[in-house]
Amino acid sequence: MCQSVSVRSRRRFLATLATTLLAPSALLPARTNALPAPAARRLAFVHTHTGERLSAVYAEGGAYVPEALQAINRLLRDHRTDEVHPIDPALLDQLSALTELTGGSGCYEVICGYRSAKTNAMLRERSSGVAKGSLHLQGRAIDVRLPGVPLARLRDAARHMAAGGVGYYPKSDFLHMDTGRVRSW
Repeated sequence: MCQSVSVRSRRRFLATLATTLLAPSALLPARTNALPAPAARRLAFVHTHTGERLSAVYAEGGAYVPEALQAINRLLRDHRTDEVHPIDPALLDQLSALTELTGGSGCYEVICGYRSAKTNAMLRERSSGVAKGSLHLQGRAIDVRLPGVPLARLRDAARHMAAGGVGYYPKSDFLHMDTGRVRSW
């Protein structure tokens, strides 16, 4: 049979619990096995339409490198309108993880990064495969290939990551990746 606890005992218990949980960190033992800082993450690109190349450490010590992100934004701009838009760093993280998963090395060949509304509308007139609300419009999608890694292997690794959308276009020889919901086509 359960014993009833007085209100006074319950308050004392809660006060003791709160004091214990909210103790100053100086009273806690020092951490002796601190985790190492995350390794630097580097990506390399060549844009198939402009010929521009970039290799940059975009994240280091657990933080993104603003200058590198700006350079990546510039490279992945809409090459038709020259509009630059911020690229979602999570997309860069996906590419970095994909490189590791596939053992790839070298430059991602970029077919399309950011896409302006004007370019997206023009491409929609030419093809039924261009989404009206494409994540390219938000800097959250990229179309790439990675030399030395078969496209089907790249697709399988990207799907395995389950980090966003993965579109496989073997006839056009590229893989679409985005930071939207997990799906594939």
